[in-house]
Amino acid sequence: QVECVASVLRHRCFSLLRKHCILPSDTFLAKGSATLDKLKDLCNEGKEHPSTLLQLYTQAVLDITYSEENQLVDEDFPEESALQKVKELISVLSEPEDLVRDLNPKHYPVNILGAELLECLYWRKGALLYMHCHTAKERTEWLQENIAIFKKCLNDGVHYLMKMLSFRCPLQLNEDVSLQDKDTAKLLSEGIFSDTHLLAMMYSGEMCYWGLRLCGEGRQESLETIGAISNSDLGCRSQSVPLDFRETGKNMLMKYVAACEGPLRGRGWNTTTAKEMLHDFATSHS
Repeated sequence: QVECVASVLRHRCFSLLRKHCILPSDTFLAKGSATLDKLKDLCNEGKEHPSTLLQLYTQAVLDITYSEENQLVDEDFPEESALQKVKELISVLSEPEDLVRDLNPKHYPVNILGAELLECLYWRKGALLYMHCHTAKERTEWLQENIAIFKKCLNDGVHYLMKMLSFRCPLQLNEDVSLQDKDTAKLLSEGIFSDTHLLAMMYSGEMCYWGLRLCGEGRQESLETIGAISNSDLGCRSQSVPLDFRETGKNMLMKYVAACEGPLRGRGWNTTTAKEMLHDFATSHS
């Protein structure tokens, strides 16, 4: 299997480097390119475990796509090309997980790549759609002409962030668990393991709010999924599954507010916008 993985990754490394050699060089691109060079050497040696090779490839993908993502942000997501570029980036960010499944369908990606790398992949996909939608919602004419696409981007983005939050199980507090810091214990029991987990809750709630306010509560259109995940995906059937923007957004924002005003009180987290959106969720439904 090592030879099989090495052969596939050698091809992927070449494709990734060729595709991104035209990008303006920066720290992340240089780091990703160096990781790919190291990976090619390890593939040629044929001694490393397949999981090590796949994890290195994933890290290179994260670095190189981050360079492209920063370029998109700097250009303020150009109206004429941003959606296609976002789709391409999500496709590349989905490659490591797809590759694990293709090479060994019996293995869950989390057992090969690890929860931390998978969280990064899903965070990046969800946050990318969040940023794109944040810009697109201000383009009134585009929004009117592309409301179904906008709703699909919101739907997929929230699914990615919810999946990101699902890879690690919340800490079960019982007599066998001893944590001196009760605030930390409370956060871990809510499945909040980092600032990024907290941001994912806020971003999810905000996208649901945009969906409800700009797209209404009607049935979701059936569109081609951006960066679709196969139906065998662990813990999530598909991004094509329509969300209840109101209930999902309310749940995410309530968790965010509870954490910020509970264990994280006084740590600089702002809940004003989240509480305003929660108020709108409640009053628009009554």
